[in-house]
Amino acid sequence: MTSRIDWVRANCRLLLAIAEEFAATQPFRDLTIGTGIHLEPKTVALLLTLKAGGARVVSTGNLNSTQPEAVEYLRAQDIDVVGDRTTDEREHDEYLREVLSRRPHLLLDNGGDLFARYLDDRYEQLLGGTEETTSGRVRLSKLRAQLGRPILVINDSPIKQFAENRHAVGQSVLESFLRITNRATNGRNVLVFGYGSVGRGIAASFRNAFASVAVVEPDPVLRLEASFDGFQVPDRAEGLRHADVVITATGAAGVITEADLDVLRDRVVLINAGHFPAEIAVDRIMADGRVSGRRDGPEGITTVELTDGRQIHLLTGGHMVNLGGPRPLGNSIESMDLGFALQARCLEAVARGRTSPEDVVVPVPAWINALVAEAFLKLYRG
Repeated sequence: MTSRIDWVRANCRLLLAIAEEFAATQPFRDLTIGTGIHLEPKTVALLLTLKAGGARVVSTGNLNSTQPEAVEYLRAQDIDVVGDRTTDEREHDEYLREVLSRRPHLLLDNGGDLFARYLDDRYEQLLGGTEETTSGRVRLSKLRAQLGRPILVINDSPIKQFAENRHAVGQSVLESFLRITNRATNGRNVLVFGYGSVGRGIAASFRNAFASVAVVEPDPVLRLEASFDGFQVPDRAEGLRHADVVITATGAAGVITEADLDVLRDRVVLINAGHFPAEIAVDRIMADGRVSGRRDGPEGITTVELTDGRQIHLLTGGHMVNLGGPRPLGNSIESMDLGFALQARCLEAVARGRTSPEDVVVPVPAWINALVAEAFLKLYRG
């Protein structure tokens, strides 16, 4: 029987073509690639593409997003997978350090976790690598001088910005809300925190699903853009006071905290769409004296009960909703095929010396964007 992973791999047409090319050119021969990234079916397709190029791949997942089926599949394909699904930050730290103990020549990072720990125990053979997220870029930008290796930021590619962040994340967050809650969006007041490319996509997707959408964004230029795009831009307290659904997409910690408990509506749904599970300060909220209890209800839904009788519904424990809930499908196959094609080409460029020592935490080179865009149009639209 064909598994979902087989279905995904068969539909990652860019990665299949790159894998065929890499099998002939062997850009990663005699190299080890260490990865710390969400382990789900699309990632399987990427890691097997790197393996086809001659790489020894050692990988671990991110907090609360590792899918056991993906781990089993990868291990059956001789990929060295460290650890299993965990929500324990100390255990996750051990997994990341074990990946680094293999002394990989290239790192494929997600959130800056591997590169930051590399600085605790440097080794000479590290050539550089890639960083997937804006959160990671912000974190690693402060460490440029210490890192001193080419690191290409996938999320700074215009392709990643519009294909995955704007279109795919918006769709997958909406799909996750519908799947987990089974509640309608029609006429609901949805408040989105952040109007970067991810926030734009979420706001547009919920508006297209007939919700009334407002945006909270501290940057006045982005707030103006949200207004021009037709969204309400209330101040923070007013937005929270009227919201039926609150979605964080900022990359920052403590966006929603216990300080907001007095203004949240009864039965509000709180959702995090950001990479790190810190945008909603769950532990601080749970420890607040106004919280009288909690109920872990249907899959992915926690109900927080307040002393005044109000309820707050939290999805997936504050972890990334599209990869943390029941049957987590993540972003669309086509969008991840594009993003992971960028990953494969960027790692190839670093391995082959097509980057310079000055390319420390910089965007994907224009020539790689063009190469991937042309290949996608030929395979999918030709």
